[in-house]
Amino acid sequence: MAEAALARIRSAVTLLALLALLLAGVAWGWSAMTEPFPESAEVLICDETTVPAGTKVYPDQVTVSVANAGTREGLAGRTMQLLVDAGFGRGQTSNAPSGTDVAYAEIWTDDLENPAVRLLKGKLGREATIVRRDTTMVGVTVIVGDGFTRLREGGKWTKSSEDAQICTPTAVEPDDGVTP
Repeated sequence: MAEAALARIRSAVTLLALLALLLAGVAWGWSAMTEPFPESAEVLICDETTVPAGTKVYPDQVTVSVANAGTREGLAGRTMQLLVDAGFGRGQTSNAPSGTDVAYAEIWTDDLENPAVRLLKGKLGREATIVRRDTTMVGVTVIVGDGFTRLREGGKWTKSSEDAQICTPTAVEPDDGVTP
């Protein structure tokens, strides 16, 4: 009889221990599930770099962002791939601001003599224009229209005529999830 009582006590203690473990697991799971998501760290696409006068600037030192002002779906993404294949750093892709009218290609910049802008202009060709305009995109901003189809040969480098700031690609490329 004492053995039967001892077996019941052991079973009860075992069940209480298992119940305590179950409740602890539920409490931990609930707290993990209701905890807010961690803030995502901002991924830098490029670093502002000072280029002294007389320094050669190559495509792999220049981050380019592309916006589609045309009606062809995916034009910005295809243009970005052409630029990356030519050695430029990948910036952002998006659609151009509403009302933007670009037939071929424009480079939007606040520094018309920037060596990165001149290097990119050579790859876009004579039809491309440089426009003094602010932009929120990183690096050198190219707005492409339906008339843009390919890059030109252009130079392999350009020399900075004065001290300048360029946006040099970081090691991490962005994935903005946009396919304009």
